[in-house]
Amino acid sequence: IDPYRWLEDQQSPRTRAWIEAQNSYTNMLLGDLPMRDSLRARFTDLMRRTGVSKPVTRRNRLFYSKRLADQELSAIYMRQGAHGEETLLVDPTPLSDDGTVSVSMVDINLDGTLLAYGVRQGGADETEIHFLQVDSLEPHPTVLPTAVYFGVVMAANGKGVYYSKRLEDGTARLYYHRFGTDPASDKVLFGEGFGPEKGINVGRSDDNRWLIISVWRGGNRNDVYYKDMAVSGPVQPLVTGLDAMFDVSIADGQIYVSTNWKAPNRRLMVGSLDEPSVESWRDLIPEDEAVMSGFDLVGGMLSIRWQKDMVSYSRIYDLEGNFVRALESPMIGTMGLPTGRWDNPYAYYTFQSYAMPRTIYRYNIETGVAEVWHEPDLQIDAESMQVKQVWYNSKDGTRIPMFVVHRRGLELDGNRPTVIYGYGGFTVSTRPWFSTSVVAWTEFGGVYAYPALRGGGEYGEEWHRAGMRENKQNTFDDLYAAAEWLIANNYTSSERLACYGGSNGGLLVGAALTQRPELFQAIVCTYPLLDMIRYHKLLMGPYWVGEYGSSDNPEEFEILLDYSPYHNVRESVEYPSVLFVTGDHDTRVDPMHARKMTARVQKATLSRLPVLLRYEERAGHSGGMPMSAKIEERVDVYSYLMWQLGVMP
Repeated sequence: IDPYRWLEDQQSPRTRAWIEAQNSYTNMLLGDLPMRDSLRARFTDLMRRTGVSKPVTRRNRLFYSKRLADQELSAIYMRQGAHGEETLLVDPTPLSDDGTVSVSMVDINLDGTLLAYGVRQGGADETEIHFLQVDSLEPHPTVLPTAVYFGVVMAANGKGVYYSKRLEDGTARLYYHRFGTDPASDKVLFGEGFGPEKGINVGRSDDNRWLIISVWRGGNRNDVYYKDMAVSGPVQPLVTGLDAMFDVSIADGQIYVSTNWKAPNRRLMVGSLDEPSVESWRDLIPEDEAVMSGFDLVGGMLSIRWQKDMVSYSRIYDLEGNFVRALESPMIGTMGLPTGRWDNPYAYYTFQSYAMPRTIYRYNIETGVAEVWHEPDLQIDAESMQVKQVWYNSKDGTRIPMFVVHRRGLELDGNRPTVIYGYGGFTVSTRPWFSTSVVAWTEFGGVYAYPALRGGGEYGEEWHRAGMRENKQNTFDDLYAAAEWLIANNYTSSERLACYGGSNGGLLVGAALTQRPELFQAIVCTYPLLDMIRYHKLLMGPYWVGEYGSSDNPEEFEILLDYSPYHNVRESVEYPSVLFVTGDHDTRVDPMHARKMTARVQKATLSRLPVLLRYEERAGHSGGMPMSAKIEERVDVYSYLMWQLGVMP
């Protein structure tokens, strides 16, 4: 049953009139809520701060994005040396009147003299690739046309650029563009014959000699190829056809590979380009009870990030795999992977937690000395926030960890407004991260909970597979068990409980809406997948068949239909209140999901609770909103939650 198929036609006059009516309805109900002024003031104070990205180093130059407190968008900067004077390279402000055209770094050549950057319209995944001559600040004449690019790599000889992109038919191909020629004449270098289920990422070795090509097959498998950019030789296979993931780096003729092949928690292997076959690789750092979640080659040593029980930490090893030292964490939180260059001893990493904003550190691999490179000017009273890690049993008895955050000293009387945020898919791990939303919500007396749902990567590939394809129901059951634990332990009640999720997390909370409507008072569902019968036919959907399965397969059709939120909306059910959020420029998850689901739930529900759609014409999966628009979206979402959960300013 698909009564709202007509809402898939995004540009039809009927659909546009329907969107306009939905936005008017949503604005009418949210626009005059009494808590909006308080929320706007607090979010403005929290979010109108200078923000800086972790730098990328080339020779003695640092490249990074930076947005000043009074600016709407981030610009691209370069600094000579770690503490030198910075130079503004690309400012997106003149590119649009409404602040919806943004820029992002894509690649920098080896000596830091040529920058490739993407220009994005709204929140679309598509970008147009421009080039800037860094020393003169003059634009390079080459422009690669608008597309979804999976990787852009400057050629070693400086005469061109390799790039992989998604074509109009949904397939991906790798190209080489020679500077000074028409991009329309670029020839396919690799990928001929690949169907829409395969994507192509392209990267390179630190010395800019080796092109490293990753072909992903679903969410948990990839093949790896390589090419010597110093000669006009062919693309060669490194590892293909195995049911595993491989993350490859190359340095000094050695191949370093992080993989979950025969090691669900990942191990680090090493081989030689003289004998590159997988059979010749050997373990350098074996699998551990903690999950290896990233590695880099820095200063002639190995930087590795681990995660255990939702907490991440980093360690340094020598090239024989011997432990050298651990990086110090200021508190329980999330440490980013220290990254840098093979020929430079300095790495940069981030650290954040629920009570500590994201801080960037400069780290000397040789001495182990870390210094703060950028610290946000936002001061949070860490003592005022209480962070607890708890464990609960899911429906099948699986033990699930969860972080619970609230104001210290808060009386747990079974009636606290509580939000559970979940994702549970694609090996994405839930970790303690800093969120201005959590700060504001806890200041207003609320509770925030983050469970490590199966389908994520918190406990390696086995944890991921336990929440994908035919096991997807486990992810949903883990969420419901978290809600039931919070109720049983006197944090909240169903009348004051909400769940919040986006993208794959939107599927999660969409399933909660249809499977357990009595468990939640309100649901925030952003940029979601909801029609699981047709998701793979639109936009980036073919790439996710490995994660969910496909309705083209009769057995998988039955599995998908059993939980597909759109197809499980029932007439005359008292559904909780819902706020759907999406926009025209979501070119990853088709906004038809939120449109169709909004229409169907509005017609079916008997609860008389509001079912709302917040629809942005310029927003999408990749953000793309100016800071003022981001603040207004937070105000809408959290005024809605305060309204539905009975929170007054």
